[in-house]
Amino acid sequence: QVQFVESGGGSVQPGESLTLSCTASGFPFSSYSMQWYHQAPGKERELVAVVGHVNDATYYVDSVKGRFTISRDNAKNTVYLQMNSLKPEDTGLYFCNSPPFDVWGQGTQVTVSP
Repeated sequence: QVQFVESGGGSVQPGESLTLSCTASGFPFSSYSMQWYHQAPGKERELVAVVGHVNDATYYVDSVKGRFTISRDNAKNTVYLQMNSLKPEDTGLYFCNSPPFDVWGQGTQVTVSP
């Protein structure tokens, strides 16, 4: 079945960096776009970045443009989120997903605090 396993979160100070990874299984990874979502404490999950499957085209929500980079490795069925210049408002759980699958992993926790 479709499965997403996120990893790479941690606790960092403002301005530092983290790289998140998500390994997918159960579907032809290279044929689907991949997305990263952020769920801040007490808030709903929100889309932050997308990478396409045709030419690796990318999309970012305004709040992360210039700081986050999404990329994929089809040979490893893995999507990455390089997070630079982290801010306290980036704190929360990060999930990956691919439409149209309504399947969610456990997420990986990112905490940014002085």
